[in-house]
Amino acid sequence: MSSIVVLVGNPQPSSRTRLVAEEVARQLAARSGAEVEPTIDLADVADRLFRFPDETVDALLQRVTAADVLVVASPTYKATYTGLLKSFLDRYGANALAGVTAVPLLTIGGPAHALAVEHALRPLLVELGASTPTRGLAFPAGEVERRSELASAWLDAEWHRLAPALDSARVDA
Repeated sequence: MSSIVVLVGNPQPSSRTRLVAEEVARQLAARSGAEVEPTIDLADVADRLFRFPDETVDALLQRVTAADVLVVASPTYKATYTGLLKSFLDRYGANALAGVTAVPLLTIGGPAHALAVEHALRPLLVELGASTPTRGLAFPAGEVERRSELASAWLDAEWHRLAPALDSARVDA
């Protein structure tokens, strides 16, 4: 069975960013039959990210590389993603996410940051070897109560790009 992992780089635990990312994962699972693994909320391990080695962080890194689909979510900070997310992803070498299909997602405060997901987060994921077949999701943080509706609309437009990743994972299993 295909697996979906949500990776949240918001410094605040149980954030709006997490709610949106988990909604995207839930809808992906509903369409594909994939299993959503427990969310990795980096706020829970922020104090461990600069310990080398660290068994807890190492286990999270392995969960990410084992995912078929990875929803990578961060609030937009200074027109990019958080340092918390970057610190976690910096532990990977080049192409460490090869074989993972990533969905870049940023919660944004306003339309001025809408392209940050394409110009900042997507290139980082590609550098790590992830496949990013969809447009990134720039989600207005003030619309979190409409996350089901807005995630559904985004997924309607992008499903044809994501479905093959979930189908091929099912065949490979």
